[in-house]
Amino acid sequence: MKEHEEEPFLSDKALEDEYYKQRLLKVNALREMKVDPYPVKSNFVDYISNIKRNFEDNKITDKEDIVVVGRLFSKRLHGKMSFADIIDFTGKIQIQLKKDILGEQYDFFKNYIDIGDFIQVSGNIFRTKTGEITVLVKELKILSKALRSLPEKWHGLKNVELRYRFRYLDLISNQKTRDIFVKRSKIISFIRKFFESKGFLEVETPMLHLIPGGASAKPFVTYHNVLEKSLFLRIAPELYLKRLLIGNFHKIFEINRSFRNEGVSVKHNPEFTMLEAYQAYSDLDGMMLLTEELLVYLCENVLGTTDVVYQGKTYSFKPPLRRIDFDESIKEYVGLTDEQLKNKAFLQSFVKDLGCQFSSEWGIGRLKLEIFEHLVEKKIEEPTFVFGYPAEVSPLAKRDPSNPEKAHRFELIVAGREIGNAHSELNDPVYQRNMFLEQAKLKESGDEEAQMMDDDFIFALEHGMPPAGGLGLGIDRIVMLLTDSPSIRDVIFFPHLKPN
Repeated sequence: MKEHEEEPFLSDKALEDEYYKQRLLKVNALREMKVDPYPVKSNFVDYISNIKRNFEDNKITDKEDIVVVGRLFSKRLHGKMSFADIIDFTGKIQIQLKKDILGEQYDFFKNYIDIGDFIQVSGNIFRTKTGEITVLVKELKILSKALRSLPEKWHGLKNVELRYRFRYLDLISNQKTRDIFVKRSKIISFIRKFFESKGFLEVETPMLHLIPGGASAKPFVTYHNVLEKSLFLRIAPELYLKRLLIGNFHKIFEINRSFRNEGVSVKHNPEFTMLEAYQAYSDLDGMMLLTEELLVYLCENVLGTTDVVYQGKTYSFKPPLRRIDFDESIKEYVGLTDEQLKNKAFLQSFVKDLGCQFSSEWGIGRLKLEIFEHLVEKKIEEPTFVFGYPAEVSPLAKRDPSNPEKAHRFELIVAGREIGNAHSELNDPVYQRNMFLEQAKLKESGDEEAQMMDDDFIFALEHGMPPAGGLGLGIDRIVMLLTDSPSIRDVIFFPHLKPN
């Protein structure tokens, strides 16, 4: 191959298969030479970034032998002297190979080592005339033979779907992708540190539920052979976390995987990561303050500022965040009047004109929610707490004492997208049972997302749950904001895709 020439990747199937066969022949040849292409041991000492840093800090001299382990990322052959690059998770380093130093191992490198292989080299570290830190190789060893070619190393995978479908290859060749997922890990770590600093205890609750609850969503169904029962992948951990409130755990949080049997899009994935936190003796106002504190903490620790640049726009998370009443938001962004928002027949006609299907069982609150989700949410750009959602569509929240038609609930909207949801948690078992019964009627009328009656939760609630505030935040969507990623698929290692 010419210098920098790449093997094909998913572009020419016949040619790619030919390269696969060639590499397989090399594996067999290595074994015939009594060289294990997949040895058990390596002499790994340190990561590339640490090696380079120690050299720059004079902790390693050019008189010492060092060991570098990683994946061969490029190969530049020049007669009796060649250069190559080795990468690991932390960075890249250049290596120099000379025929007069390596002897037969030089030919071994040229003929049997390919881009993508994991290798180990040892030798002296130095700077080239251009200032690049380089290892002069005295000895090399193959650690793992790659049978498939890598994507074009200089630009990585350009096709977006291929990046999602072959994430492991995207991570090899795309530093930006690696940075996003490193940042994601740090964000989750900071979330834990924040809640632990506030005295919250991290807990774990079941992922398999006898009754799906805690949110309005269509669940995934599986079957337990021994119990001879259908079980559901959780759509939310809320009802189990509330059981812990009842059991005297009064400041708790869970970073959880939840599952909803819905479509895939730039903002939805069937499995996703959520934060849910509950605090006894708090309420909706307490959850607003807690959310603001958390967002400031994340922004400052991840970005160093409370101004977040997302898709070309700057959003300030400096408290206090904007607050707007649910009905007022419809009036502001859609132009409806108070009279129209109280007129069920008008709202039904309006929703029908939007092209939305609706049930005669829906009350005014559900119709208003349909209008909000179709017309209002996407128009709210700056970080905003929308409060006062209809009680009809908030079956797990307390009613607003000043207006029983409204729930003590807010949603946090940023860049036209819901980021989180919070309640003053409903702890009246009689009212909670009635709300579940209303949901059951909707389910019987064909609403697959309506919640089911959960008698076991009601039984627990009848033992007394303290007044509490609860908060749920979509971690994937927070990561999208803090990494300037337009799609949820950009921040999930292996997003769900339609079959190839």
